[in-house]
Amino acid sequence: MTVLHQPRHKNKTLAALLAFLLGGLGAQRLYLRGWRDPWLWAHLACLPAAWLVAQLAPQADGFYKLLPIIVSGLVGFLEALIIGVTPDDKWDARHNADSGRQSNTHWPVAVVLVASMMIGAGGLIATLSRLFDLIYTGGAYG
Repeated sequence: MTVLHQPRHKNKTLAALLAFLLGGLGAQRLYLRGWRDPWLWAHLACLPAAWLVAQLAPQADGFYKLLPIIVSGLVGFLEALIIGVTPDDKWDARHNADSGRQSNTHWPVAVVLVASMMIGAGGLIATLSRLFDLIYTGGAYG
């Protein structure tokens, strides 16, 4: 007796929401590709990298200690945008080829896209501003 295993359907809105909320830790990568995804491990590597920076440079500004986590979070917002704007037919071809179902996303993914754009762009601007402040003025403005 053979048991046929049908792959589960990957929801685009859920993947974009995971990228928006927990993208810095790679939750969307785990949902879409599982534990074998190398980019999941790159996201998770931000935690020991931040710890290593804190241990090697305890006198450094806290921004530098958190920079690996901040960069991973910004990449998560970018991934939320990429997931959200992917057309449903391309999404299904890539992630749901054998699921037997078709994706039909509606307005919730647009809300995730708007929130990702607002918070991601604001976070990127703030990160670059603080980084340039620390590099060029030694933190004179904050």
